[in-house]
Amino acid sequence: MGRVTDSTASRADVVLPCLDEAAALPWVLERIPAGWRAIVVDNGSTDDSAAIARSLGATVVHEPRRGFGAACHAGLLAADADVVCFCDCDASLDPGLLAGFVRSIAGGDADLVLGRRRPQERGAWPVHARLGNIALSRMVRRRTGAALHDLGPLRAARREPLLALGLTDRRSGYPLQMVVRAADAGWRIEERDVPYRPRTGKSKVTGTWRGTWHAVRDMRAVLRQPTPAAAAPGDRAGAAR
Repeated sequence: MGRVTDSTASRADVVLPCLDEAAALPWVLERIPAGWRAIVVDNGSTDDSAAIARSLGATVVHEPRRGFGAACHAGLLAADADVVCFCDCDASLDPGLLAGFVRSIAGGDADLVLGRRRPQERGAWPVHARLGNIALSRMVRRRTGAALHDLGPLRAARREPLLALGLTDRRSGYPLQMVVRAADAGWRIEERDVPYRPRTGKSKVTGTWRGTWHAVRDMRAVLRQPTPAAAAPGDRAGAAR
């Protein structure tokens, strides 16, 4: 299948945190909407991920500090489009779906759009990882009032407001901190169902009970942090939905 074309979606940059994803990169980069920029953030890969990404037209950023949040934030800093998207680089999620996310942002319907993962095959989402996500989603509801069901990595928002959130976590808590601070700032948060497939290669975070526990620990620490004041995008107040 060729690259996705969607002329109705505004241009966006897609941040793809990457650690040894050589096998998945061709499929992922093929699915980036035409006219968008893919920013592959190499987080210490020992395979040919960086070379493959570059050969397929992606912008490659090297982030030596290990951590999912470190890679995501390096990509955010490297982005220059008005809207920035995030997607895992393991072929479990289709970045082509981000075109609809960006239309919601550009059209003023939402300030942050999140993909709610819907497993398509047995084993796509290990039980321990799913249980950890359910627990964290409930904690977020209690903490912010945002009625969310998933803290999935497929997401989109405007770049400048994201930077204004002052995100500090550089480990597994980065996606959660983004949601919590956005909710506290009055952002309108939208969830969309997205198909979730078995990843290509071994998970670096939630592939084991231990990895999941460390991720949950990092995220629980984020929930205990005080949130600095941050203006809503365009100074618009709104509730998560």
